[in-house]
Amino acid sequence: MNLASPVATAEISDADLDSVSGGLAVVGSGGLFLDTPIADVCADLMAVASTEGLATGASVHTAAL
Repeated sequence: MNLASPVATAEISDADLDSVSGGLAVVGSGGLFLDTPIADVCADLMAVASTEGLATGASVHTAAL
C-alpha cells in the first residue's frame, strides 16, 4: 500500500499569482437617470483597465411615458 500523495505542492510568488488569476485591474463605472414629463432616460458607462488591456462599455435606454 502506497500512502504517498500523488499531488505535489509548490510555492508561487504574488506576482506569478496575479498573472495566473487575471492580474490587477482598475474598474470605473457611472450612471445617469433622467425622469422627464415626456420620457425616462437611463445611461450607463463602464471601463476596466488591466494588464490584459482596456475594455469599455456604454448603454442608453429610453422609455416614453
